[in-house]
Amino acid sequence: MPGDLSVLDTDLPVWAAPMAGGPTTPALVRAAADAGGLGFLAGGYLTAADLAARIAAVRASGVPFGVNLFAPNPVPVAPDAYRSYARALRPEAERHGVALPADPPEDGDDAWTDKLGLLLADPVPVVSFTFGLPGADTVRALQDAGSLVAQSVTGPGEALAAAETGADLLIVQAAAAGGHSATLTPGRPQAPVPLPDLVADVRRAVPLPVIAAGGIATPQDTAAALRAGARAAMVGTVLLRTHESGASAPHKAAVADPAFTETTLTRAFTGRPARALRNRFTDTYGALAPLGYPALHHLTGPLRRAATAAGDTAVIHLWAGTGHRRAREEPAARTLSRLATAVSGRG
Repeated sequence: MPGDLSVLDTDLPVWAAPMAGGPTTPALVRAAADAGGLGFLAGGYLTAADLAARIAAVRASGVPFGVNLFAPNPVPVAPDAYRSYARALRPEAERHGVALPADPPEDGDDAWTDKLGLLLADPVPVVSFTFGLPGADTVRALQDAGSLVAQSVTGPGEALAAAETGADLLIVQAAAAGGHSATLTPGRPQAPVPLPDLVADVRRAVPLPVIAAGGIATPQDTAAALRAGARAAMVGTVLLRTHESGASAPHKAAVADPAFTETTLTRAFTGRPARALRNRFTDTYGALAPLGYPALHHLTGPLRRAATAAGDTAVIHLWAGTGHRRAREEPAARTLSRLATAVSGRG
């Protein structure tokens, strides 16, 4: 049976997106709820035990929230292509004193079974998925447990496929979004459709509630997404510099640094398309990197961690959407509330 749609009726129509790898913290999720919106914990890259601890931290505050998981949709990489890319990266690794995995690791599924089991045994208000589609049986099981199920999509075709699984709502992500694209077909470039147009296209194809995401950085962006038919807007990049963000210090600084003039869609860091601030790494290795997720994520992981520790923003994966210049150093609630001020009846 469908989940409880009443959780969508938040006082503030601006939500905090899940940002895996550190930026999303329990404090950021609580801040989104305290502002009247909804926040999502990022389950990606966490163990089930770590995710359980973060769920407990948010649940202790008594606020509604969601949890996002990476649904398995691996992108295989040929061993020769992997090794060729590893050789290209060797000078960077040597400069930072790290060793890179010589051979492709097992593809892995980001502890999918363990994390799914956790959410079935200890349900949360909303469970969202990205990268892949869960099976219809998985969606039904989560709904039976009391969770609302959301699916991230990047176009009408993916929205139709998500509806067939029984999902309750859609998170429609435009190409302007920072970090990994939610596309189900990472080998095919996502069309740069403006978010309001994309929301309208999806709503014409599928009669499910829509949450709009990707490139929202101003009150006018929020208003446009809602006019197109979205129930709420979901933002990530503009929260990177907030007090509750767990983004690294170099990442926060780079988002505001005028030396970084643009973003680019690249697979150089993880083998899957993601939008980041353009830096030396994206310029040098973007054309060399094969598709291959999560193999390339694991390949570059030691190098990216070392670069972050050293503050080497020429090599760090500086995930950011096209609206990154609007990110401010302030409480997250202030950012979220400001983004709703152009919505009719607010501000």
